[in-house]
This record gives sequence, C-alpha cells and structure tokens, in this order.
Amino acid sequence: MQAAQPSVARDAAPVMQNAPAGAQGKPETEAQKKRAEATELQTVTVTARRRSENLEKVPVAVSAFSADDLKDLQANNIDGLQGAVPGLNIVQGRGSSSSVNVFIRGIGQPDALQTFDPGVGMYVDDVYYSRIQGALFDLFDVDHVEVLRGPQGTLYGKNSTGGAIKIITKQPSQTPGGSVEVKVGSFGRRQGQFYFTGPLSDTLAGSLAGIYTKSDGFVTDPTTGRKYNNDDTKAVRGKLRWAPSESFDATLALDYTKQDTALTLGQPTAPLYATDLLLGPVLLYTPPGGKYDFHSQTSFGPGKGQKLEHKGAALHMNWKLSGDWNLKSITAYRKLDSHSYIDIDASQFQLGDVLVDFHQKQFSQELQLQYNNGDNLEAVYGLYYLDEKVPSHQEAYANDFIRFGGLPIDFLRTIDDDLQNKSYAGFAHVNWTFAPTWTLAAGVRYTKETKHYWRTTSAFFGAPLQAFSADPQAVIDHASKSWSAVTPSLSLQKQFTPQVMGYISANRGFKSGGFNGRANDPNEAADPVFNPEYVWTYEMGLKMRSADNRLQGNLAAYRSNYSDFQARVSDVVNPGSLTPSFDFPVLNAAKLRIQGLEFEGTALVGDGTRLSTQLAWMDAKYEKFDDHRLNPSDPLYDPDLHKHVPFSPKFTARVAVTQTFGLSSGAALTFGADASYRSDTWLSVDNRPGLMQKAYTVTGLFGVYDSADGNWQWRAGVRNLGDKVYKTDAQEFSSVGNIQTAYYAMPRNWYLSARYNF
Repeated sequence: MQAAQPSVARDAAPVMQNAPAGAQGKPETEAQKKRAEATELQTVTVTARRRSENLEKVPVAVSAFSADDLKDLQANNIDGLQGAVPGLNIVQGRGSSSSVNVFIRGIGQPDALQTFDPGVGMYVDDVYYSRIQGALFDLFDVDHVEVLRGPQGTLYGKNSTGGAIKIITKQPSQTPGGSVEVKVGSFGRRQGQFYFTGPLSDTLAGSLAGIYTKSDGFVTDPTTGRKYNNDDTKAVRGKLRWAPSESFDATLALDYTKQDTALTLGQPTAPLYATDLLLGPVLLYTPPGGKYDFHSQTSFGPGKGQKLEHKGAALHMNWKLSGDWNLKSITAYRKLDSHSYIDIDASQFQLGDVLVDFHQKQFSQELQLQYNNGDNLEAVYGLYYLDEKVPSHQEAYANDFIRFGGLPIDFLRTIDDDLQNKSYAGFAHVNWTFAPTWTLAAGVRYTKETKHYWRTTSAFFGAPLQAFSADPQAVIDHASKSWSAVTPSLSLQKQFTPQVMGYISANRGFKSGGFNGRANDPNEAADPVFNPEYVWTYEMGLKMRSADNRLQGNLAAYRSNYSDFQARVSDVVNPGSLTPSFDFPVLNAAKLRIQGLEFEGTALVGDGTRLSTQLAWMDAKYEKFDDHRLNPSDPLYDPDLHKHVPFSPKFTARVAVTQTFGLSSGAALTFGADASYRSDTWLSVDNRPGLMQKAYTVTGLFGVYDSADGNWQWRAGVRNLGDKVYKTDAQEFSSVGNIQTAYYAMPRNWYLSARYNF
C-alpha cells in the first residue's frame, strides 16, 4: 500500500518530479516552487521496483520524501521520519550515538548486537548497509528518501522481512550550483554544511557535499556535570558522473563519516541488584520517582566515549544495450570501525558496562538486466552477491554485580569473535499490462546465505573466587551453516479511472538464521544456532487523486503471517543456587499475526494551505511463544512476559499543516505545525512495565523565508514544543542485576538556520 507522504514529495530531480501534475516547466526558485505547490499537488516518481514509476501507479506500500519534505519534518537524521510513515518505528539505537533501531509493521531487529541481521534493509543509492551501527544517517545531501513497507523478498539486494528504507543522494549536474548552510540551536548545537556541483568537462560532472555537526549533549551527570548524548559528526561525500555517450554512463561515489561522542545514557527504570552467592539479591539502586529529568550517572570515567569511522566507495554503471534492454551494475565496498563504551545499566554501578570494538567490511555486486518493450511489458532480471566480515572484541565490566558473603568480587568478561557472511541471490520480476486497465506483476527470488562463526569468551573473577575464572569459558569453534529460501511476490492492479487505482498483492520475506553472539555459557555455546524467520504479507490498497490535483489519499489494509521470530530473551539458569548462569538465548520462539489499516493523505485547502495526515491501526499478536518462563511450574514463571509485541503501537497518527504566503516582492513566507500521536508501545521482547511508553503526542512548529531571487532561505523551528518526556528505546538484560534501561527523546529544542544557494 503506497502512502501519500505527509507532505507530498517535491524538488527531487531526477527521480522525484517537481512539476505540478499536468503543468509545464520547472519553477526556478524556492519561492516560485512553493507558490506552485500551493495550487496543485506534485507528481512523485519513485524507484521502489528498480525502475522509475509514478508513485500512485505502483502496487507497493511506499512513502516518499524529498529534501524539502525532510526539512519540513525538521529531520536532521534518518530517525526524523519517526511519526511520518504509517507502521514505522525509527529511533536512535540502544545506548549508541551512531546506530538506528528500525521496525516496520512490528518487524525489525530486537537485539542491537552486530551478529543479528536487520529486519528492515537500509540502502544508500541502492547499496545495502549490513549493520544498524553507522546507519543513523545525517541527511545532508539527500535527493529523496523512500520507505517501503512489507517484506522485500524479490527485487532488493538483501532479503528483509519488515521493509526497506532507500536514501537517494543528489547526482552531479552539468549545471553549476550549490549551497552553503549554517545552523545553531539548543544544547549548544552548531552545524555547517555545503553542496557543490558542476561540469568538469563536456562528459564529466562532479559534486562534493559535507557536514559538520557538534552539540554539547542533553543529559548531565549530576555529580560531575559532564554532558552526554551529544553529537560530534563529520561527513563528506564526493561523486563523479561520466556520460561519454547516450548509451553509457557511470557514477563513482566516495563517502566518509567520523563520529567522536560521549556516552549515550538512559535511565534505569527498575531497581538494580547485586547477586550475593551466599545471601541472595542485594539492592543497589532504586529509580527516583517522577519524570526523567535528563540527569544520569555512569561508572565510566572521562574519555570512555563512542567512536566510529564509516567509509565506502560505490560504482554505478548503466548501459543502454538496445531500445528495449538496459544493463546496470552496482559495485560497492564499505568499511565500518566502531569503538564504543556503553553503560547498559546507566548508573554509577558496574553492572552492565561494556566495550564493543568491531570492524566490519563488506563487498557487494549487483547486476540488473532491465527490459521494456515500450508497450505492455517490463521486466527486471538480476544477480546479487554480498561478502561480509565482522571481527570484534568485547569487554564486560561488572565489579558491582557478584558478591560473596557481602564481599564485592571483581569481574571481567572478554569476548573475541569473527563472523563471516556470504549471500548469493538471483531474481526476476515481470510487469504485464494484459488488458487496457489491468496489470499483473510477478516476481521470484532465490537466496542462499552461508555464515561462519568463531567465538571465545573468558571470565575472570577477583578474590576469593579466582578459582572460578575460566579462560576460555565458552568456545564456538568455527561453526558454519547455510540457509536458502525462495521468496515470490504477486500483485494485480486495476486502474478504475485516471484518478483511482486499486491493487491486491502477496509477498514473502526471509531473514536467514545465525549464531548467538551472546552465548557466554558452555551449554549455550554448544548449540548457538538460531533458524531463519519468514513472513507472508497480503495487502490490498486504493490510491486516489482528485481531477483538480488538490486532494490525494492512499488507503491500505494488510495481514502478515510471521513465523520463527528470532527473539533474544534474558534468562537465569539455576536461579537461587550457588552457580546461577545469566544467559541470553535466541529463540525461534514465536508465531505472530500482524494486521492493520493505513491511510496517508494530502489536501490543498483555500489559498496556499496544505493539510497532510497519516493514520495507522496495527493489531500485532503472538499466536504462540515458546519460552519456559510461561510455564506455571517454572520458578521464573511470568504470565505477562510476552503479552505484547514490541515496537507495535496499536495507533499512530500525524497531522501537519503549512501555510505559504506569496509576498509582493516575489518572496515566499511559509509557516508549519504538526502533531504526532503514538499509543502505548512496548520497547523490549521481554515485556517489562518500566520499558513501556504510554501514549503520547509530540508537536512542532517552523517558519521559512525564501527570497525572491532564490539565493537565501532562512528557517527557524521548535521540536517537541510541549517538552514531552518520552522513551524511544530500551536495553533489557534483567537476568543481570535486573537491568531495564530506557532511552529518551530530546526535550524541547529550537534551531535557526540560514542557507545561501548559488
């Protein structure tokens, strides 16, 4: 079910057209564009099916946002899409300044560790990013963003069960131009960014974009005054586009990102305990009552922050083989280095303090052969290959966790592992208009993935328990396993009138199995494999636009049958004994039924007033969940442990309004406001009361001035206008000290920016 975005995408050439439907020509300045947009909704073209298509004619659930839309959403990073897409939960990841936690229609990645695969695929210029670390993208040179909802098992580089998010960056142009922008805001925020493009010869064009962002942080340690949850990011992207003939063009892109931030801290939501092997639980910490005041403590000293370097190269080549056939090649290499300290318990105690140091490399190659007979038949055939290596070193510090007769025992765990992934796939997709208003689309994909995993973990106890130290404690000795799947898709669409299209579709998604990267116990290490998960999603949708191009609405209904859900839980083996084991098994535990309704619409009301909305209802339920803690005879029995599916709010809604005033000078003045609602949301697989965010509404305001000559744009805005305190994500490791840590969105914050275009 496609989605008409909250503010219909505009100004995103070459893929997202900025001309009003039925209009001729292109507005020359931002002010002129906004005047045009005040009279007619824009036609939006997307590449959701690997070819350019009118969004309203595509039988796919896709939302699209241009660069201007993202600014009106007041989105600095990709998580700024939160609230703007039905069924999408996208927030900064657990305790990390660089990762992103994404769920679409209740499907995502429940554990942030790099040994778990994403449920939602992240792509930049059609290049798949294998890890959620480093995926909290700055939106500094974006042409447009597409969000595809539902399984992507046919056309996309990597199978995903939840959906895909595609970021498309600006292409170099033979027309010289660019912009420079500066921004200041709350919490010491200062930002500068630039974009330049132009010809280097008659056949070669280049572009260069960069951003530097720094902020002081919005969480304070009350004892030291140090600031956390800050930003310090530098990123640059350069592109060269060579077009020596009408039948061939190639684009080379190089990018580099560096982050160096303090810790990202949350707040404990439950009492924290030490485990005394003789006396039992010992209370260490009781959470304060009332709302979180953005004060947190940590056991880490200065200099224990989070560093990341992310870089890559991609080469896109396109050959026009004939009038009907095109060949496309996408070759990419990426390297990600992350050295991050994470205080999982977010307190002054050493319970869940960790260092995660990993170094990921990936190479991918995709070939697409595209056919279009110019009449009633289109097809895409492809091959895909991914080779990924992810070695890591981890340390866990827990000097406050274990006691023996009241005596604290020092504890250090070290982990070294190496994960190697290879993925091979072949796919085909055909679009056949078999009658004047009827189109049938069918696709199939075969995927084979092989993973190799080696891991050793050691445990070191201080006096008087040195004898219990083990080096190694558990070993996974070069385990290897392969999985394969066939994932078909089928859709039938009917163009009822030039303004109304309806469709039905069925799609299968697959996410391969893997090895538990948290298997610290010898018993867990002896059987670390978890199996693939699968989903079938059935959809029906209706896409509508009024004849005068002032109203647009898209309605969708879906049902997903989701099986073998890979659930990472937190368990205690032999509770109450002298030798308890604190485990984190991954269970193919659950079968889910997820169904919902989604609506997105935009209306032009009166003169210059744009009203947009998204509404979503989602009903996600476990049909089964295999967990011994649901057995009344088990000592850890908890009947409410899996009553709710995480990151699956029953209702989400957003309404936004903008008003554009055309000034007599030719300039334009635009004001906007929005409100986003999200119902009760559970933030962990093991449902813990403190890790549930109750229903809330967030509001924002902004204003924009565009000069008549198109050179200047001034923008000011306030996000979280009502200063709402709300949780966005959580760490749940309750088997260790009862750790249940919540992370919170930024409180009310303002900004002011100035951009010069040339």
